[in-house]
Amino acid sequence: MKLPRMMIAAPSSGSGKTLITCGILECLKKRGMRPGAFKCGPDYIDPMFHRKVLGIPSWNLDIFFSGHEGVKTLLKEHGGDIDVAVMEGVMGYYDGASVSSYAAGSYDLAAAADTPVILVMNGRGMSLSAAALIKGFLEFRENSNIQGVILNRISPGLYPRMKSMIEEMLPVKVVGFVPEASDCTLESRHLGLLLPDEIRDLKEKVGRLSEILQESLDLDEIIRIADGAPPLETGFRRDVFHESASWCRGAHNSEKDGCAMSHTPTIAVSRDEAFCFIYEENIEFLKKSGVKIQFFSPLHDSCLPENTDGLLLYGGYPENHAAELSSNRSMREDIREKLEKGLPCIAECGGFMYLHDALSASDGKTYEMCGVIKGNVFWTGKLTRFGYVSLRPNKDHAPFGLQDLKAFPAHEFHYFDSEDPGHAFHAVKPDGKRSWDCIHTSASLMAGFPHLYYDSCPELIKAFLQKSLEYGLKRKKTAEGYHEI
Repeated sequence: MKLPRMMIAAPSSGSGKTLITCGILECLKKRGMRPGAFKCGPDYIDPMFHRKVLGIPSWNLDIFFSGHEGVKTLLKEHGGDIDVAVMEGVMGYYDGASVSSYAAGSYDLAAAADTPVILVMNGRGMSLSAAALIKGFLEFRENSNIQGVILNRISPGLYPRMKSMIEEMLPVKVVGFVPEASDCTLESRHLGLLLPDEIRDLKEKVGRLSEILQESLDLDEIIRIADGAPPLETGFRRDVFHESASWCRGAHNSEKDGCAMSHTPTIAVSRDEAFCFIYEENIEFLKKSGVKIQFFSPLHDSCLPENTDGLLLYGGYPENHAAELSSNRSMREDIREKLEKGLPCIAECGGFMYLHDALSASDGKTYEMCGVIKGNVFWTGKLTRFGYVSLRPNKDHAPFGLQDLKAFPAHEFHYFDSEDPGHAFHAVKPDGKRSWDCIHTSASLMAGFPHLYYDSCPELIKAFLQKSLEYGLKRKKTAEGYHEI
């Protein structure tokens, strides 16, 4: 498959990748092109900027979750309707899943997808040292894939001399610079950047930056680099049980009492300012599985959507909206009562926090939550868990009655902790040097800090959806007078 593509990477986090990526995407749009955005790794926030600010599709490409062949297949699936794929790297270019490995990082993705890389380098306060830094990145691996460099935070007057010096010394093109622009910055907090809706005049900032970049970047050369990407060779993607969605319609009819019934489960999905950390690939997984998705807001709605058969509480920033969540008593009570009656539920990170008795926030106040998980969650003031893990089910704690579940990858990133984080799974870091117990489970519940990527644990999600189907059939029969749940 011919797919022009490039990656915007950097020596470290905080180098301006997200803003410059957004600016380049906007420049490509202004040229009449149809760009698509992709984020390396498990980040939720950067794709929000691509989607909400620029109005373009954005997806995660995560080797830890999908494997080398999987990310290439995802590129192929989402590349058919775009002119150029722009990947945003994660952390430093060679940083990976553990301290001593580049696995699942930006370099690993660029190598797997045979993608040319443009390195964004903070040039402030450097001259000849910039060449030394770039040389190190070019030569650290035999094929770095780095074909271009953007010098960030340097003056227009210095740029021509820096460009000439670097190109004379090194086999790389300097494709532009970004001058200091104090009105084009993005604020951060403990889980990364502020959300797009929280940044005042964000579209205007990106618009101003794109106007600057149209003058300061060699967009023709950047497009040429992307066009030079070789044809994308794709292999297989793991079987995620989408061959047929008939399982949730006619394939599981109930024959009890001489009545045949079919049912399409309705899955209620939290999505608002407090619960917004959602992989679009997970939503696509659910759609392909044939269920009905109903988004709702624990902040603003008074109860779960009508005819809810399964509940997904995603992560986000419940701590920033604790007072409002607590004051919405009718929603909290509705969730608690339905979970007590067996409504299937998966709750991740912020959703897990919401299910506790109470949340003790960083403001020193404690707020009443849903009361499903006993005890409090509390602010620790530090990054409690960060990065990839392998989740290994502990004996006799299988979720949704799934007895033969194998280990699968997940991701944690939180500053809060729980008085009872659960012990149904054992989380192990990729280097094997750290591990801990986590997650609460029952026949109808899985709730804990780890974030899940459905393509990497399809049997678990299938079991959740099967439980949702069974719950919906019972609910439907109850409504029609057959028997009670």
